[in-house]
Amino acid sequence: MSNKDDIIIQAKDVHVAYNGLQAVKDISMDIRCHKITALIGASGSGKSTFLRSLNRMLDVIPNAKTQGEIMFNGHNILEKDTDVIELRTRVGMVFQNPVPFPKSTYENIAYGLKIQGVKPGDSAGGNPFSSKKIDWKKLEKSRRTLDKAVVQSLKDAALWDEVKERLHASALRLSGGQKQRLCIARMIAIKPDVLLLDEPCSALDPISTHKIEDLLLTLKKHYTIVIVTHNMHQARRIADYTGFFHIGRLVEFGKTEKIFGDAKEELTRNYVRGDFG
Repeated sequence: MSNKDDIIIQAKDVHVAYNGLQAVKDISMDIRCHKITALIGASGSGKSTFLRSLNRMLDVIPNAKTQGEIMFNGHNILEKDTDVIELRTRVGMVFQNPVPFPKSTYENIAYGLKIQGVKPGDSAGGNPFSSKKIDWKKLEKSRRTLDKAVVQSLKDAALWDEVKERLHASALRLSGGQKQRLCIARMIAIKPDVLLLDEPCSALDPISTHKIEDLLLTLKKHYTIVIVTHNMHQARRIADYTGFFHIGRLVEFGKTEKIFGDAKEELTRNYVRGDFG
């Protein structure tokens, strides 16, 4: 049995409404460190809405209102004083359709690192239009630091071997599976605590899906992962814990083998058997 100490996110009585209509109702769930938690359920069941509540992505949706308590690092992230930008660096998200920036593969990874402070020009004081003397040694050291971080992120995302010869080519030329791993690399480059993934394999072929699943199983050694998936086989293959959503409610949550092998609720048993959804 897991200790309470390994809970990284604790959701209590979470409700989400759009224009006053309830989309998620009374969700309570403990998300544990260095585990993969899968959220399953039919389309419109509320799982993606709940996922987006975990890093306040719902804030960008007009007339969306979230209530309840989501504790992360000892703070209720739904409070008004939450630094949402900082939250999203700690709890990152990869969406269903990978969207690389219209830049090179290298610059896609470097972008987030530069925002975090790994800035070759700034850290060296190297404005070429300034009268201030440029510290070229410091500039070169900073560039090496950025290069190293980009390479490591691509290796961690199991993408380096496929792109190392074309780092400065447009990332838009990558395949769908490569783009998704690039988006994961871009996210893990800034070292978040939690990775949120919303249907990351829905548009991918079986081989690319297998690579993503293998990647997530490796990444959970260093990150906590929450994934929304319609693929019950995928949830069964990679998840440690699974939550089944239905019509905005969390019907059942527990260890994956229990949900798929001996669920308490008849509705859960029917869904994992494929009787609906």
